[in-house]
Amino acid sequence: MKTLITYFSATNTTKSVAEKIAAEIKGDLFEIIPQQKYTEEDLNWNDKLSRSSKEMEDKTTRPKILNKIENLDNYDKVIIGFPVWWYLPPRIINTFIEENDLRGKKIYIFVTSGGTSSEGSFNALKEEYKDLEFISCKRFTGNEPTNTYNDWIND
Repeated sequence: MKTLITYFSATNTTKSVAEKIAAEIKGDLFEIIPQQKYTEEDLNWNDKLSRSSKEMEDKTTRPKILNKIENLDNYDKVIIGFPVWWYLPPRIINTFIEENDLRGKKIYIFVTSGGTSSEGSFNALKEEYKDLEFISCKRFTGNEPTNTYNDWIND
């Protein structure tokens, strides 16, 4: 089986974890890059007028993605990583899922968060995309022992 580790990282925390997962399980990496980069002001969750706040308030928002995946058919497993925003995946994750045919793939979700679990994001995605096969979710900090990622994917 070939595995794709795809991720959105606003502050490089998720990127760091994705790189560790890819190295441990020998998967391919794909970064979800927003067409319009997020600034520090955009990410200010205390500001109700910040870009991230507005996006999360509007469930229909789909931020544009700059890059596209080549050869998605080559992968049996897709791992999607992202920071948790308002207990949910950032809306750019919806864009990614809706722009790519993930039917027939085993989908794993990992999140990075200071304290919020992965279950809220996982359940929201399972509910919204019922035709997809979501297998498992996990929250990572980046400080896990090296075998943690392999154990999670192969459990």
